[in-house]
Amino acid sequence: MVTKPEWVEYSNEEIEELILKYNKEGNSTSKIGIILRDQYGIPNVKLVTGKKITQILADHGQQEEYPEDIMNLIRKAVNIRDHLKENHKDLHTKRGLQIIESQIRRLGRYYVNEGVLPEGWRYDPQKAALLVK
Repeated sequence: MVTKPEWVEYSNEEIEELILKYNKEGNSTSKIGIILRDQYGIPNVKLVTGKKITQILADHGQQEEYPEDIMNLIRKAVNIRDHLKENHKDLHTKRGLQIIESQIRRLGRYYVNEGVLPEGWRYDPQKAALLVK
């Protein structure tokens, strides 16, 4: 088992307070991890606290409705659809959209099985556009 590095000067409570503070400021979980690494010298939150950033946020009732990775893919798909409205013949982008939407469906299936997304969740491009905007 890997233990907490000696150079980390922050307690678990202080780290949780920092995570909650940066979440309230509107930072994503990945950005919070980068801030903690670069500004506070915390190499890995799970290594130090025993919990992931998403688990800490869930414990305090501040988790997002959708996981960050699937939301990033949905944003990308919506932007590509907007692009394709103006550029109908862009075949490379059409293929890219197919690949991204395939990733969204696979990731959605994974999160439904893990219980993160509700049972019967489906990706719908029209609802996704409303979700992102």
